[in-house]
Amino acid sequence: MLASALMLFVELALIRWTSSNNLYLVHLTNFVLLASFLGIGLGFLRANATRDLFPLAPVLLAALVGFVLAFPVRTGTGRGGSWQLIGLFGMPPLPRPLSLAVVFLLTVGVLMALAQEAARAFASFAPLDAYRLDIFGSLTGIVTFAALSFLRLPPLGWAVSAAAAFAVLLGRRVRGWPAAAIAALVLMLGAESLLGTYQWSPYYKIHTQELAGGLVRIEVNNTPLQTALPVAEIRRRSQFYFYPYTYAASRRDVLVIGAGTGNDVAVALEQGAQRVDAVEIDPVLIQIGRDRHPDRPYSDPRVITHVDDGRAFMERTDRRYDLILLALPDSATIVTGQSALRLENYLFTTQALERARSLLKPDGTFAMYNYYEPWLLDRYANTVRTVYGSAPCVQLGPSYGPRQQAVLTLRRDGSTGGCTTTWSPHGTALEPSVDDRPFPYLGTRSIPSFYLWMLGLVLLASVVLVRTVVGPLRTMAPYVDLFFMGAAFLLLETKNVVQFALLFGTTWAVNAAVFAGVLLSVLAAIEVAQRVTIRRPLLLYAGLLAALAAAWLIPQDALLGLSLVPRFLAAVTIAFLPIFLANLIFAVRFKGVGATTVAFGANLLGAMVGGSVEYLALVLGYNALLVVVAVLYGLALLTGRRHLVAARA
Repeated sequence: MLASALMLFVELALIRWTSSNNLYLVHLTNFVLLASFLGIGLGFLRANATRDLFPLAPVLLAALVGFVLAFPVRTGTGRGGSWQLIGLFGMPPLPRPLSLAVVFLLTVGVLMALAQEAARAFASFAPLDAYRLDIFGSLTGIVTFAALSFLRLPPLGWAVSAAAAFAVLLGRRVRGWPAAAIAALVLMLGAESLLGTYQWSPYYKIHTQELAGGLVRIEVNNTPLQTALPVAEIRRRSQFYFYPYTYAASRRDVLVIGAGTGNDVAVALEQGAQRVDAVEIDPVLIQIGRDRHPDRPYSDPRVITHVDDGRAFMERTDRRYDLILLALPDSATIVTGQSALRLENYLFTTQALERARSLLKPDGTFAMYNYYEPWLLDRYANTVRTVYGSAPCVQLGPSYGPRQQAVLTLRRDGSTGGCTTTWSPHGTALEPSVDDRPFPYLGTRSIPSFYLWMLGLVLLASVVLVRTVVGPLRTMAPYVDLFFMGAAFLLLETKNVVQFALLFGTTWAVNAAVFAGVLLSVLAAIEVAQRVTIRRPLLLYAGLLAALAAAWLIPQDALLGLSLVPRFLAAVTIAFLPIFLANLIFAVRFKGVGATTVAFGANLLGAMVGGSVEYLALVLGYNALLVVVAVLYGLALLTGRRHLVAARA
């Protein structure tokens, strides 16, 4: 249990921490996840090897942490004053292929060494007993990491937790290089946590910098976010904050989504708002604004703060507003390491804007603003036009490289309130994003070529590493069906992560609850398989297909229309019934395997392939992943049908 808990804890920590220091990883979504699954699969396949790899785990982990700290990738100012990627001390960063290759290989090595320790204990139990203990350990790892996130502990807290687990598991082996590596790990992450003005929220590594006049500038995950400015300075430097009020009929009740440290809230108060609902997903940004914004907008009794996902808040509230602002709500992080969603993606779909329109008073005004490239401005403006039936007012500010300040405004009735400059596309307007395919930053229905190259190289490296580390691939031939089950289950899990993000928000608490729910469903399937003899496993496949069909046919919009409790019950049933049945199929099959570690390793390598297939959602949408899941389970049925006969006998 402890080995499995440490394995999952380190995986979650690496997904979170590496992307906060290396901007190459911010939008590569599940890159570290793929490396982790490959490493865990290799570790299980090496369970019976004579070489004990576990003492190398802290050494490799310290090497990975040292590499990322020594060669960070961040946004900085270049020679010409323009923003560009830089490394340590302003030097050029390592080339992206080299940086990603080192992170990938070290991550694989760390997880392989951790997994071998878990696998050796795994092999000493009956198959389902081992699987049960592995799930208990995984739950422990998730709960531990979620608790540290809740407490907002910096990486030093993560390092101390991992060091304690290493010390217990290594026992007498904790000497020499392993002991030195554990100490180095704590020292490096301790220095990052305690030196400089860093804070760690559940989403970001936040750096604050004091400026002249008591102002504070904020970076998140090595990317500039905003400077907390008084209204007088905003009026002088950033006029576009005031543009939404130019044509607003009223400004008494204002909703600000993406409130940050409070600039937009301070402007709303200065413009006469009597109530401001300030929604911000990150609690640390709210606290910085409360403590250090020059105008102290969050201390004003007219302001009610909501630490929440913006889309989830709109779905839950029944208030009506004179003005709704999407105020620069672009994040520098993704929902989890297992999906291509950024935190704000569900704010920019046609369904989200329709919900915002429904919350406006009869003469209310909707506005959104940011620094947009021309094609992205066209997409958002076309989305607004699709929802309101008329082109929005567009007000432009200064340009910053390829991006330009722009504000889109429209009243609930589709009028522009006297604005004479309405939007017209630069070319063919891009189709709006929708809840099933919420990728506003992707120009066309395609997988970017860099992703394809990355996935191809990852899969090629996987084949080479499996062949080199484990030996002939034919050792896994008896477990091809488990390989397909692993690929299908990862896609099914990803679909549920994004579905719950839509229904209940992209907050870290929702994500942790979903992962815990998945593991509890797995545990329930194990208990059923232990206690019930299932003589016709084929019926389980039929039930799974029916559950997948129901999930595919029931539109997500129908669930959004339900109140919170019925929505939760319906979502849990639709999401977790297929997961339960899929794991019951796996548990029945796994119960009779001979080489448990080889079988489990094949399943984990399948999950890595499933993580690659997840990118099909960029083209087909997330609902279509259910069809892919059904196909993969069909392949599992075809390749493992002889085991169904054996189980029935």
